[in-house]
This record gives sequence, structure tokens and C-alpha cells, in this order.
Amino acid sequence: MERNEILVTYGKNIESMAYSLAEEADLAARIGDRKKRIGLKPNLVVARTASNGATTHVEVAAGLVSYLKKNNFNNIVILEGAWVGGSTTEAFNVCGYKKLAEETGVTLIDTKKDKSRICDCKGLKIEICESALTLDFMINLPVMKGHCQTKITCALKNNKGLIPDKEKQRFHTIGLTKPIAHLNTVIRNDFIVVDGICGDLDFEEGGNPIFSGRLFAAADPVLCDAYIASLMGYSPGDIPYITLAEKLGIGSANLDSVKIRELNSSSDEPVNLNPSLKVKKLAVYLNEKNACSSCYASAIYALSHLDNAKLSRLKHKISVGQYFKGKNGNIGIGNCCKDFNFFCPGCPPSGEDIFKFLKKVPGSI
Repeated sequence: MERNEILVTYGKNIESMAYSLAEEADLAARIGDRKKRIGLKPNLVVARTASNGATTHVEVAAGLVSYLKKNNFNNIVILEGAWVGGSTTEAFNVCGYKKLAEETGVTLIDTKKDKSRICDCKGLKIEICESALTLDFMINLPVMKGHCQTKITCALKNNKGLIPDKEKQRFHTIGLTKPIAHLNTVIRNDFIVVDGICGDLDFEEGGNPIFSGRLFAAADPVLCDAYIASLMGYSPGDIPYITLAEKLGIGSANLDSVKIRELNSSSDEPVNLNPSLKVKKLAVYLNEKNACSSCYASAIYALSHLDNAKLSRLKHKISVGQYFKGKNGNIGIGNCCKDFNFFCPGCPPSGEDIFKFLKKVPGSI
């Protein structure tokens, strides 16, 4: 796996999907020495099950632990600190990580209880938990989801769980952009598996999940976040900590350089039949028939960026789905609608592409 590659797999067997990403990326070779201390960093910001769209599915960690143990890596820890006021212990229990640890023998570390030390993060002093600093290899397991302050949260922001609560509070007082970017000059991001199964549209704590049924693997956290931002309807420049991280030399935000390698087809997965209330409200603007989950999710992400006034000006429902192959219509999303008067190409197109498309199409908004 090259640094500018992003691997994608679709499905519902999450543990198997995570295992296949590790196998395809030849993770064992990337790690090397079997004695290395390996850390898995999920997003367990709150004690809510992953189906709510806030936390990393435990099956992602389970698939990776299975792969690592099969390849004779046994020095494995899972480390996380819930948000300020939250209980990591409760999150470990509710989200299934306590059970996983009992079954596999991996160690759980609550970073809220950890010692910490001040590090120079390229000109910004940040207090970091010692358990993160002692890792030889870190696997970042963020959730692809929205955030009310930073618009998105993914690999770079996920590492905020590796600092003490008092430092999390300081991040908010000085503005999240600069400390998030600088933190990643010291915290490791050796391998990233993004949980894109059903992240929340807007909020870090969940509530508006949208099923998109996919996992991503990446080696560059900046490129990873830039790509995830584009899927959710943003350009990298809309998320200031992404561009600052690039300037700090953490990685590249150049989406023209990214190579997407799909392990299977998105057409294998239908859309979620039980969307949240917000998704239901946005879905009324779509004419969906046999849509792949990823294409449907991108359309919902794009619509979520339109305010109520713009949504009310939509003159036609927007078609999305495999049903429309070879059919005619007015406005369509994805290559399945290539015979429509206007269509946004892609399989699937990103949320950003759809948003830009809708702003240009006559009679849409």
C-alpha cells in the first residue's frame, strides 16, 4: 500500500471487512518487528453504541486484532479517553471493547487515568498521555462523521482522545484548529482504518446516523481527512486543521494525487431502511430506487449543506439508484443516471461533487 492510496471496502460484515483491509495493505509488513507495542485508537467519545453514529464499531478493532494475532503480534493495547465529563470505562463496556479485551487478551487503557508529559509539537507545547508516547505503531480507528465546530472529525481530530481532560479543555479555549494540527506532529498515525459504516451527519456525539456501509484504510492522515471531507461535501480548505497539518509536514491534502483502490463493489449494499429523523427529512428530496449505500449517503451529505430556503426551491426530485440505468429523467446522481438531462458523474460521486453540481444545474436550486 502506497502512502497516497486509500483502500475502500463495502459490506455489513465489519470484522471481515477490517481484516481484509489489513491483509490488502500488508499491515504485518508495515509493522515489521513482532515485539513492537501496537496501539488501536478507536473513537469512543461517548458511551453509545456505534449504531448511533458516534463511536467506532468494535468489529473494526476485532478484525484488526484477529489479523494481528494471526501474524504473531501479541503486544496490543486499545487506548482511548472519552470526552470531558464522560466515562471511558462505561464507553468500553457499552461499545463492546471490554468484552473484546476479555476474549482476546488485549489490554484496555483509559487515558483519563494515564500519566502525561508536555511535548513540543512543532512550536506548540501540548500535554500528551504517556501510553500514546510509548507506542511503536499506532492504528487510528476514527469514525467518518460531522462535528458542530470543525465540520468533520476523522483521523487527525480522533487523536484528541490521547490528551488529558484539562488539555482537551484548553484546546477549546485556544481554538481547535491549531492544536489538532500540531498534536499530530508527535502522535503517531502509522495506519488508519476509518469507520464509515453509519457516522452521524452533524454531531460528534451521534443521533443522525447515515448508513454508507464502508471502511477505508489509509497511510496518510492528512490525505485521509481531505478525502473524507470531500465525501461529506467539503473541500480540504473548508477544514482549516487539514491545511495546517499539511503545512506542518504531516501529510498531503492534494486530492489530485490520491489513488482509490476498491476491494469490492458498492453495488453489493442497499441503502439503510431505517434512517434517522434528519435523514428522513432530507430523503424526501430524492427519488431513490435500488441505490447503493455510498451513493445515497453522498447525496444526503450534499443536501445537508443546503439551508431550508434552498431546499424549498428544489423544483424536481433528484434521482439516485441502479433502477435508473438506461432510463431518462431530469436530474440524477451517479453513473446510473448518465442518460438524464443533467447528472453528476461518479460511482459514487463525492458529497462535494454533488453539492457543486446542484448549485449549477438549472432548476435545481
